[in-house]
Amino acid sequence: MTLRTLAAFGAALFAFAGVARAEQPPNLPELSPTGADACFGRVYDAAHLKAHPQQKVARIFFFYGRDPVSRPNEEPAANQDTSYNGFLTTTVRGAKKPEWASGWCNKDDPSDEASGIRCGMECDRTLASLKVDDEGKLILSNVQPDVYLDAGAEEDLGKAKYDEQALGSEDDNFRLDPMPADACKAEFARIDPIDPALGDPLRVRLKPDQPFCYGRDYDDAHLKSHPDQVTQSIRVFRGSIELASFAQGGDAANWPDGADIAVSVTSRQKGAKLTQTYSCQGEADQWRCSASSKMSNFSCDISQKEIFLKRGANGMMMLANPNNAVAIVDLCSKAAEGKTKSDDKVYRLEPMPQSACAP
Repeated sequence: MTLRTLAAFGAALFAFAGVARAEQPPNLPELSPTGADACFGRVYDAAHLKAHPQQKVARIFFFYGRDPVSRPNEEPAANQDTSYNGFLTTTVRGAKKPEWASGWCNKDDPSDEASGIRCGMECDRTLASLKVDDEGKLILSNVQPDVYLDAGAEEDLGKAKYDEQALGSEDDNFRLDPMPADACKAEFARIDPIDPALGDPLRVRLKPDQPFCYGRDYDDAHLKSHPDQVTQSIRVFRGSIELASFAQGGDAANWPDGADIAVSVTSRQKGAKLTQTYSCQGEADQWRCSASSKMSNFSCDISQKEIFLKRGANGMMMLANPNNAVAIVDLCSKAAEGKTKSDDKVYRLEPMPQSACAP
C-alpha cells in the first residue's frame, strides 16, 4: 500500500515550509483576476469514461488560493504559514474518496506576461502546467502519473503495483470549468470527513508539555499468523528529552509543529531494538513526522524517511509508513543504504503508562 491507498494517512505531499504568504492574496490574475480564491472542476459522465477507457480520473478539481485541505481534525493553527497556492484533487473510478496534492504555482518566466504557469512540488517535481483558454476554462496539463506517489515509487513498488496505483495514460490535458470556491472546498472536505466517533484529534489529546506513551506487544499467536511481520513490540513516545527539546525551541501556539517523538521497535529477530527520533508537523488529519538526526550522533539526509500518526477509535493511535514501512535499522548506518523496509506498515497502538516507554 502507498500514500495513495492510505489516503487517511496523507496522500498528500504536504510540507509546511517556504515564503510567508498566509495573508497575501493569489497573484496570478489569469487564474484569479480579483485576487480571490479560484476553483475549477469537472465531473465526467459515464459516456465520457466509456469512450476513454485509459482515463482513471472521474472527478477532478483544482483550487488556487489558501489551503482548502485543513479542517478541524489535525489542521495547522490559524496563523500557520504555507507557500502552497495550488491544490489538486481527483477521484478515480470506483474510489470512495479523493486524493490530493499541493504545489507552488508561478509563471514559468515572471518577466513575460504571456508565459505559461507551472505548479511545482518538492524534489523538483511538477504538479501541473496551467493555462486559461478564451472561454475561461482551465487547461490542466503535464499531470504526472505518480503525482500522488512518492518520488521513486515505480522502483519501490514494481511495475505492476505502480501501474495499478498511478494515474492512467489518458489522465492529462484536463479542461476544467470555473466554479464557485465553495465547490472546491466541499470536494476537498470529502478527503477526510470528520468522524465524531474518533473523538478529539491528537493535537488536542496530546499536550505540548505532557509526555505520552503508546505501544503494542504482539503475542506468539499473532506472530505465527503473520509470518512476514518483523515487529515484536513497538513504542511511540515523548519523554523528558523530547519535552525538553520542544520547551527550548518549540512554539506551543503552532502545536504539534516541531514536536519530536521517539519510535522504538523491537524485532522478533534476536530481540534487536532500534529507537529512532522523528520531528512532526500537523497536516490535515494527521501528524507527518520525518526522521531526525538532531538527537543522535549521526548526521545524514533522512528527512524523506517518514511516518504518519493519526487518532484511532477508543483512544488508540494509528501509526503508518505506507511506502517504506517503519525502519528496523538505524537510518544513518550503512545497513540502511538501499532497502530499509520491513513488512510492518500500519500499527494500532494503545495508550500505555510512561514506564512502558522508558529507554
